[in-house]
Amino acid sequence: MEKNKKGAKSICLPFSDKSNYKSIFFDNEKLRTFINNLYNLHPELFPKDFERGFIFRGSTECSKKQNSFQMRRIELKASEEVYQIRPSFMMPYMVAYTNDIEKAVYLMRFGVPFYALTYVFGHNDMYWYRIHNSFGRNPIVGTTVKSPEKLPVHTLADEKHTWLKKTKVFIATIVGKGCILGAEVVKSASEIDLTEGYSIFKEEAQNLKPDYEPTTFNTDGWGGTKKALKSLFPDTTLIQCFLHSFIKIRDRCKSAKDVLSIIREKVWDLYHAETTAQFSQRLRHLKKWAQDNVPVEAAKEKLLELCDKGNLFKIAYKFKGCHRTSNALDRLMNYQDRILYGMKYFHRTIESAKLYSRAMALLWNFHPYSSRLKYKGNRISPFADLNGFIYHENWLHNMLVASSLGGFR
Repeated sequence: MEKNKKGAKSICLPFSDKSNYKSIFFDNEKLRTFINNLYNLHPELFPKDFERGFIFRGSTECSKKQNSFQMRRIELKASEEVYQIRPSFMMPYMVAYTNDIEKAVYLMRFGVPFYALTYVFGHNDMYWYRIHNSFGRNPIVGTTVKSPEKLPVHTLADEKHTWLKKTKVFIATIVGKGCILGAEVVKSASEIDLTEGYSIFKEEAQNLKPDYEPTTFNTDGWGGTKKALKSLFPDTTLIQCFLHSFIKIRDRCKSAKDVLSIIREKVWDLYHAETTAQFSQRLRHLKKWAQDNVPVEAAKEKLLELCDKGNLFKIAYKFKGCHRTSNALDRLMNYQDRILYGMKYFHRTIESAKLYSRAMALLWNFHPYSSRLKYKGNRISPFADLNGFIYHENWLHNMLVASSLGGFR
């Protein structure tokens, strides 16, 4: 993703109280104390060489849109670069006060149409569309993952099939630790296009940690996906998804449910083997049983095909905690599917589709969990699960602060 130079000059700080904004932000001593205290807590929100000091460089012009609102400017002593200081209660480019649109943005996570947001909250459809897509300008990884140690070791990758006008396109999706970390629209599922799509994740992750490579990638076995990932991450081990092999068997037993019930029990008994030796033993027994007892030839063929891939499935036993099935990815791709179906897929250009897809990913990563999850597990959001903290109690403020400096280090 090309760096957004203008966005990278904006530092967003957690500040939700408009009433005392001027008393702090326009008092140099108070603002310096506020900024230094926040830097000590969260240095990742600030530019390089910030610790070497800064001076104040006045304010921005009064906003005609937002009641003469102004932001402060600082200049770094080390580089003489000038940055804007924006409180989290104001949206980028001062399009709105954050609290005024927070509920409408929350509904975007559920695919509520823009015309419905216009009907309930006012403005117009393009106003909400532009706000939604503006989130996609930020890097997904840099905005979501706030320290190199939190980058996932075990990841999953697959392509979401969708449409741009009447042309089939794909969203190269990467998931780790319950967050969508890659969601790039590409024109085909070829190795070349997928390499280009997945390279965005690599670029963003290595902006955070230059030598980053996941230990494992779980994939469904598609050749283009495997070649693309290996070309980008040659030292990463690819794990074959066990679930997809079973689905192929299940799809061929639709008219033989009794047979499927027995096959399901034996296949998942194989999956739950605790060691490589136990897996190998159960695999041999399953293969012999399939040859002698499965009457549905199509199902037998796929069952034997699963057995022949035994060595691919055994690799997972070498990596504790890796994903042996794609369930963690499928749950998040179901979210993508619901949104895409509700909007009847993409209608404009591939560039706008990319922004939309990336915005969808960030809305997922920062959305607040339901009260049931908060009550039972004291969990807040996928972002909080991954990082172990939040910048602000309000989820949209939290996302804006996390995107400080455009999400780049």
